[in-house]
Amino acid sequence: MFKMFPKTHITIAAAATVVVTAAILMSPSADVEAKRMSYSLDLEQGAVTEKAATESATSDATRLPTDDGLAKTDNESGIKATETLSSPAEPELHWQSFDIKSGDTLSSLFNKAGFNDRIMLSVIHGEGEADTLQNLYAGETIRFAANDDGNLEAVELKRNRLESLKIEKTADGFKGETALRTPEARPAFATGTIDGSLYLAARDAGLDDRLTMELAGIFGWSIDFVYDVRKGDHFEVVYEELYLDGERFDTGKILSARFTNRDEDYVALLYTDSNGDSDYYSPDGKSMRKAFLRTPINARVSSPFNLQRRHPILNVVRPHEGTDYGAPTGTPIKAAGDGRVLSAGNKGGYGRAVVLQHGDNITTLYAHMSRLGKGIKRGTRVKQGQTIGYVGSSGMATGPHLHYEFRVNGSPRNSRKVQLPDAKPVPASEMASFKAATKQQLAQFDAFRENYQQLALATDD
Repeated sequence: MFKMFPKTHITIAAAATVVVTAAILMSPSADVEAKRMSYSLDLEQGAVTEKAATESATSDATRLPTDDGLAKTDNESGIKATETLSSPAEPELHWQSFDIKSGDTLSSLFNKAGFNDRIMLSVIHGEGEADTLQNLYAGETIRFAANDDGNLEAVELKRNRLESLKIEKTADGFKGETALRTPEARPAFATGTIDGSLYLAARDAGLDDRLTMELAGIFGWSIDFVYDVRKGDHFEVVYEELYLDGERFDTGKILSARFTNRDEDYVALLYTDSNGDSDYYSPDGKSMRKAFLRTPINARVSSPFNLQRRHPILNVVRPHEGTDYGAPTGTPIKAAGDGRVLSAGNKGGYGRAVVLQHGDNITTLYAHMSRLGKGIKRGTRVKQGQTIGYVGSSGMATGPHLHYEFRVNGSPRNSRKVQLPDAKPVPASEMASFKAATKQQLAQFDAFRENYQQLALATDD
């Protein structure tokens, strides 16, 4: 039979057989989809031709049923095979959550989650803000994430609804960063009339304690809320309500407020200048603050300024050149204004006392302290509102109280009645911006008030 073909044809056929056999032996298994080369033997032309074909593996997943019950490959059914590359799936993490209680330590929390101190140290010695994980407080929540093998992949410390510390495992170790959420601020309005006290009226109007204290602080330079407030005094406040995920969860800043005291109106507007500093001003740009606090402590007067007072211990007429405020031992005492500590320590009958120098001609004295504030010593610079000491009964005192003196050029003045200098007004360079901003605030304020009045009339009807 072979004699019918020329020797060259037989040689070519043999070579082709070797090539095809080698291709079959070296080809991937049936379970792997791969490109293959198919060869055709053309004996008439005495040559082997090569053509590329994409052939799908004949695994169960790529075979299609036929009418005769057998399976055929994708190519046999006319379907073009494609090569698919899929990335490995993300490992599933398993989370454990713990509410931090008083007495918990970072080590004990890691142990509860099944991780030893070595793992804990590798976390807090990580990059970024990972080391701040050590600052734990009761009421916070900590979560640990482990993979299927039980290895720690992430830690999350939820400090509150707005702030979380997130630590994740990377190729170089653990890395932490603080994530902050920004709540949505919506303006809200509250109004009230004082019948008993500002606190009770503000509570009835829906203001929380923090907003009430902020309201008193804004007008506290002009109004003594212990003695000046009268029944029938009125307030109106536009403030922020903070929302997160559509739910109200807190209150923000007071945006504008009006307080009517003894038929005199005081209006305060929040303004942020070009440097990002915020403060409250009257509509004409004057600061609501004074250079001095009207009172350096939140307490009632136990003995007023009286130059003809009889001394309670010595039983002789001796001028009372200051104002006494009765308060529990340990109550913080604030600096009435910016200044420098002229003296700090024992001062005869004044007991433990601090004297502050404000500019060239004003001094203030704070006496009978139980202890001085942190870092308060001669020469120290202090800011208005800074704690300089704590109420006590040192020196010639019948009980715990603060004795406060205000002197101008060495002469005593009644701190509750003296005309206090104003803080700096809005500078001329900011006035145009201030006017534009406060015009919108006043319009918003008036709109809230009008809506409230209409609602009140509708309710009465």
